[in-house]
Amino acid sequence: MNHCLLEVDVLEAPQVRYTQDNQTPVAEMAVQLDGLRPDDPPGQLKVVGWGNLAQDLQNRVQVGQRLMIEGRLRMNTVTRPDGVKEKRAEFTLSRLHPLVAGSAPSMAPSMAPPPATRSVPPVASPAPASGRPAPRPVPRAAAAAEAEPPTWNASPLVPDLPETDDEIPF
Repeated sequence: MNHCLLEVDVLEAPQVRYTQDNQTPVAEMAVQLDGLRPDDPPGQLKVVGWGNLAQDLQNRVQVGQRLMIEGRLRMNTVTRPDGVKEKRAEFTLSRLHPLVAGSAPSMAPSMAPPPATRSVPPVASPAPASGRPAPRPVPRAAAAAEAEPPTWNASPLVPDLPETDDEIPF
């Protein structure tokens, strides 16, 4: 499966053009990504967004902005003016996540950290007009203890077997 998630800096403002057949918007921009090691030079990449993503790129992205981009990576063969064929990477955008300075990218709701609990005692609500007593609110500390984040099974996928045992029959 070809799925990439990259943190990049925008080098060129997105340029929007339209296809000839059905006038679908296509946006292209150049981005820069950091090298893997501190001494590696930064890499450059062409990013292409289609349809509504093209409009989003045009309206929301500016030069110098830091983005988290999600999509597919592919290699294109391009003929240079001197006749030499060259391969260049192209990134087809599927999602765009703007980054705010000093913050992490937005997480899915199930992966978001639990909200901070306050030490303010809950306010007692008045008894309803039906004459029955109002249900007691659950203290915030008890509710937070019940809603603990899920724990992940980190055991290996392949069970450890003694050296004499072999699961493969041949």
